[in-house]
Amino acid sequence: MNRARSKAGGYAIAMLVACSAPALAAEEEISFDPQRNTQTQQLVDELAQQGVPSEWLEQALMQANYRQEVLDAMAGAAERRLRWFEYRDIFLTEQRIEEGAAFMQEHADTLARAQSVYGVPPEVITAIIGVETYYGRHKGRHKVLDSLATLAFHHPARGEFFRGELAAFLTIAYQQEVAPSSLYGSYAGAMGYPQFIPTSYQAYAVDFDDDDKRDLWNNPVDAIGSVANYFAEHGWQRDGAIYHQAEGPDARPDGLTFNQTVRPTTTAAEAVEQGIVTADSLAPDTPVVPLVLEYADGQESYRLGEYNFYVITRYNHSHLYAMAVAELAEAIKQQAEAEHD
Repeated sequence: MNRARSKAGGYAIAMLVACSAPALAAEEEISFDPQRNTQTQQLVDELAQQGVPSEWLEQALMQANYRQEVLDAMAGAAERRLRWFEYRDIFLTEQRIEEGAAFMQEHADTLARAQSVYGVPPEVITAIIGVETYYGRHKGRHKVLDSLATLAFHHPARGEFFRGELAAFLTIAYQQEVAPSSLYGSYAGAMGYPQFIPTSYQAYAVDFDDDDKRDLWNNPVDAIGSVANYFAEHGWQRDGAIYHQAEGPDARPDGLTFNQTVRPTTTAAEAVEQGIVTADSLAPDTPVVPLVLEYADGQESYRLGEYNFYVITRYNHSHLYAMAVAELAEAIKQQAEAEHD
């Protein structure tokens, strides 16, 4: 053993512990108890005026804990640091495709009903649940109460947004008679099979099995209907395409903005003018999302997303996410058809 390295390593560890101690102490001192925290007391007062009992709210917030790991995770989301081929490899695996086909078969009647009511194909609904929670297997390891309390009162830029999500979460938990501290989800407070944030839960969750309860944590039937309803409410076009393979120039044309997740304003005709063409027949005035995707060999591929591609980005504002959902949906459908044959 190299003694100089060992001593230096020991010194580094000692310094790390010494430097971490104040941070750990500070974390332990952070309290969301309304009796000690004026911000959470204000939230209690607001929600009490909306019908949630103050005592219930106080007991709930007393159980919330600050989590630095939640803030750290927010800063390193995969959509912001990965290229397409890296992101794709996470979700387009043989196992996820096969299990997606199995999920479609198991819930075939529910998925068919969702398509009939909302117009969203079974494979798209399945792919969303597959990307979000591996068909309900991984719904999150973070206590939603801890995540949202931490983000609501300690996120440097989006605290007000997450305060609204915390308020919605507490309201949902009270109305559905669920202990807030018992619910787990993502580091951002997304919940259940489809990983709805609380305000989306309030706005788009549906009771799809008519048991008088909207349960996205444990009920895949409600989850399927809710995903379909979410897309329909955001303008999903029944029988519409999601994207088209395209060809284009070696260098990205300057006249187009690529990989946007805003409502499409570019037309198919304008894409053609810039050299981006598809073999599929598109009306010249069709709104499109010009896309360019990076592969491991350094090559890039052009695609044109249609309005349904934009709708998928309402679920997660990332073109990588929308494309992963689209490709996984295609693969699941192909797998299901192959198994059926």
